[in-house]
Amino acid sequence: MKRTILLVPLLALSLVSRAQYNVIHKAGIKTLQVVCGDKWLALPIMKLRSDNPSQNRINISFDDLTHTYHRYTYSITHCEADWSPSEQLFASDYIEGFAEDNTIDDITESINTNVDYTHYAFSIPNEKCRLKLSGNYKVTVADGDTGEEVITACFMVVDPKAGISMGATTNTDIDTNLAHQQISMKLSYNALRVADPETQIKTVVMQNRRWDNARRNAQPQYKTPSGLEWRHNRELIFEAGNEYHKFETLATSHATMGIDEISWDGENYHAHVFADVPRPNYLYDEDANGAFYIRNSDNIENENTCDYMYVHFTLDSKQRYPGDIYLNGEWTYNRFLPEYKMEYNEEKRRYEAAILLKQGYYSYQYLMESSDATMKTSPSEGNFYQTENKYQALVYYRGQGDRTDQLVGYQEIQLNPNGH
Repeated sequence: MKRTILLVPLLALSLVSRAQYNVIHKAGIKTLQVVCGDKWLALPIMKLRSDNPSQNRINISFDDLTHTYHRYTYSITHCEADWSPSEQLFASDYIEGFAEDNTIDDITESINTNVDYTHYAFSIPNEKCRLKLSGNYKVTVADGDTGEEVITACFMVVDPKAGISMGATTNTDIDTNLAHQQISMKLSYNALRVADPETQIKTVVMQNRRWDNARRNAQPQYKTPSGLEWRHNRELIFEAGNEYHKFETLATSHATMGIDEISWDGENYHAHVFADVPRPNYLYDEDANGAFYIRNSDNIENENTCDYMYVHFTLDSKQRYPGDIYLNGEWTYNRFLPEYKMEYNEEKRRYEAAILLKQGYYSYQYLMESSDATMKTSPSEGNFYQTENKYQALVYYRGQGDRTDQLVGYQEIQLNPNGH
């Protein structure tokens, strides 16, 4: 018998509330994806103008764990660099077409799955709306009949007017080839007119696309009429962490990469990930730095033929750590909600969690909540300078007299201390 799984309502606030996160507001909504083209390993950033439209559109999708049709609609809002709504803009300033109450028409019911669901998808731009301005954007999906908010999806549009160069080193102002990595950055204004960089320029630097520990508006060491430079900047030092863990749930009949066993309890499938153990040393492994990709063994019609199963995570630990342990990846939307928290099993001396996930490839890490409510690398993972991390930089600009922040620069680099 097919079953529809009803989830407990998600908490509205995370431990560290950030407005730029993708958010699921309604119980029973799963697998929210926001991707530019097919670039699932990258931030969802599209160019304001591009010669390759197929790779320059934001694709947004999610599942509703029922076969009951809902008339979902979406509205688009331009936001400032801090992700607050751009209150000085009219919708016509940033969008051509309709900014509100656009109906989602791409709807597909699941086929031959144990868990019934309906897949909803749409892309921006489309025949209903096109974007005219760079910057941050929020998309709010709501039930068109009740007005209830379902999801919030965030993406960015860049108009690359500024020049950015980045560097990364394991020789940091804290240690050398030990536990940290440090970013340097140089910004060239090019044709931008910048009289007061402290108010006109805003920056964000991220590690592995994580918004929760992003460094915002780090003060540059050097200011010239043509640009800014961040060199030996202690605000741009990150914990090196360790390589992400990974697994694939490509089939309900047998175990695939990283899975110890697949079981059936008479109602649901269960995938048991091999137990993770504390890693006292660095061990190279190619991973996706938290990204996930939905697919099954056939890799055909993944949107509506992949099933859902409970994925069981275990982290061996002889004792409790001093802070709460959370699973983290892009599939947790970098939000530290109760459903991603690991519970400690005193009898088995390990942390455990079971999460309902759609079939696919997943990469993840363990983070620990510190005393100041920030998330640090779990003691089980360790921090090793050899870790291959990706770093992203966003640069926003507001010209004199402008009414909003525009995204004028984006850059990503990968630090490969081992030369892989």
